[in-house]
Amino acid sequence: MDYKTQSNWREIQAFLPKEYQLEASHLPSEEWWLWHGHQIHLDCFRNPRAAVKVILFHGVGTNGRQMSTILGSPLFLRGFETIAIDMPEYGMTKVAAGALVTYNDWVQAGSDLIDAELAKDNRPIVLYGLSAGGMLAWHVAALNKKVKGIVGMTFLDQQEQQVRDETALNFLMSRIGVPLTHLAARTPLATLRMPMSLASKMSALVNNKAALKACLKDKTSAGKWVTMKFLSSLTTYKPVVEPEAFDLCPILLTQPEKDTWTPLHLSELFLNRISRVPVHVVVLENAGHYPLEQPGLNQLCDAVVKFIHSECLT
Repeated sequence: MDYKTQSNWREIQAFLPKEYQLEASHLPSEEWWLWHGHQIHLDCFRNPRAAVKVILFHGVGTNGRQMSTILGSPLFLRGFETIAIDMPEYGMTKVAAGALVTYNDWVQAGSDLIDAELAKDNRPIVLYGLSAGGMLAWHVAALNKKVKGIVGMTFLDQQEQQVRDETALNFLMSRIGVPLTHLAARTPLATLRMPMSLASKMSALVNNKAALKACLKDKTSAGKWVTMKFLSSLTTYKPVVEPEAFDLCPILLTQPEKDTWTPLHLSELFLNRISRVPVHVVVLENAGHYPLEQPGLNQLCDAVVKFIHSECLT
């Protein structure tokens, strides 16, 4: 299965401004990358003349094609090469038989993809991550140490109780549900699945009710069911370096103004701990968590382009 035969993303992109909707004449190339038995799907806008590659990470309520619409294609049209990865369990990626995917696998896959791309050529790589993908981008960069910049649409440190309290479905899920996933992850119940919409505030993914309905119908993104093992690993991952010691590359937060799931103060809990590299914040006007709205969408692309040229290529 690929995005040519999957209709959900088309239903979702119908809520985007026309200029952000992918037409049949302008679609990403769909590539497959074999990684640890998984057939990883890559949504690519290849451009051999581009000076920079941007790798796009989705969160737990989106997938790679949804990254291609809001940023992959716009950046390609601005002269960049973009690669949107479907992490194992999400999008069109085919999970290896018998594999029990963890968040640690996502971090390692992201790092290994950087290495695979650098093996093709030495063009600089910048990472972008939406929602949980923002922190994923930072975790990947900290592990890999070869990227030139990080852009996040929120940076959520799940080791912070406040972050878990405010982003979980409710206080009960945060204080009781999360510890229960840790217990289950150490038993045969590790393979038990539950919808991400019960673990998190997926109802705040987008600010358009009809669009939310379309997103939740998509079992490869917002409608995904994940294992107890994955949920547990999402909140227990330990980065290879603490933010106070991070000195690799500049960081940009593109904070949606009308994000009711992950407001600015949650990202600040993490970003305020980073002092050895430049940290920039741009607020996207009128935009929700997964932005469908203008002028936030245009501001997102403009901010990333400006950040790359001014901070990542010096």
